[in-house]
Amino acid sequence: MIVTVFDTHHFDRHSFEKANAHLGHALHFHSARLEAKTAKLAADSHAVCVFVNDVLDRPTLTILQENGVRLIALRCAGFNNVDLAAARDLGLTVTRVPAYSPYAVAEHAVALLLALNRKLHRAYNRVRESNFSLEGLVGFDLHGKTVGIVGTGKIGAVFAKIMAGFGCRLLAFDAFPRTDLPVTYVDAKQLLAESDVISLHVPLLPETYHFLKAETIAQLKRGAVIVNTSRGALIEAHALIDGLKSGHVGGAALDVYEEEGGIFFHDLSGRILQDDVLARLISMPNVLITSHQAFLTHEALANIAQTTLETITAFERGAVPENVVVKV
Repeated sequence: MIVTVFDTHHFDRHSFEKANAHLGHALHFHSARLEAKTAKLAADSHAVCVFVNDVLDRPTLTILQENGVRLIALRCAGFNNVDLAAARDLGLTVTRVPAYSPYAVAEHAVALLLALNRKLHRAYNRVRESNFSLEGLVGFDLHGKTVGIVGTGKIGAVFAKIMAGFGCRLLAFDAFPRTDLPVTYVDAKQLLAESDVISLHVPLLPETYHFLKAETIAQLKRGAVIVNTSRGALIEAHALIDGLKSGHVGGAALDVYEEEGGIFFHDLSGRILQDDVLARLISMPNVLITSHQAFLTHEALANIAQTTLETITAFERGAVPENVVVKV
């Protein structure tokens, strides 16, 4: 099949070309994000391969369908950026990669938590300037602390097992409780009130949109640390800033941001950052932000490429692909 791959970087191209070596699809890579004004780059393609910040609204999908595209293959787990009703109306099949490496994301969440708590980012910069002072670098033991896990799917489950190894008390909130994890399931209100650390591991759905907003942030245990490696819009950024300013929120470790499209994955170091909310968060000493890199391991990239291309192959052969979101 002819496949146009949007929003690509060197690491995407390398992993996809390696996985495609024995499959023989014609892959056309573009660094541009997919949106209505770039959709014609996929002219005469059978499929497009897209990522989390590509915009697949009805106008974009219409242009793709008019130019011969029949398959939308997401190389990520989430699909909140796709107008599923429009895809169904236009006869477009939509697939995803539901589990590329839960270890990659869960381990990054732990890394963010440890770095923020023990001020590693600040200590690193100090030492590079020959400043060996320890003032302002006091953290806390994770052992014995209560960690609240919102969402115990594949990633949340791995995170729970890692934190159990630290000797933490684990609370969890999920619509579908599991019996194989060392957690105690509670309602959201109790989890927020009792947790020293809250880590988010749920997809972005209407019911999870702004899970943490002014009302729910007010329910947090004072000084709680928030970790988000899932979707940026789980947190209302203005409310988070207010919580950080007041001291009610002790810190935030974020790999995602609600308005990250057009910012994350790009080198903007020579420009003035136009997003004032993100600039404010970056300026805070108790906030640590990475640019949606939790998935970025060799193993995850290989799994993403392999699963995506196998899905495309199945579609080409007339089979119903695994991991289908919209089936035509």
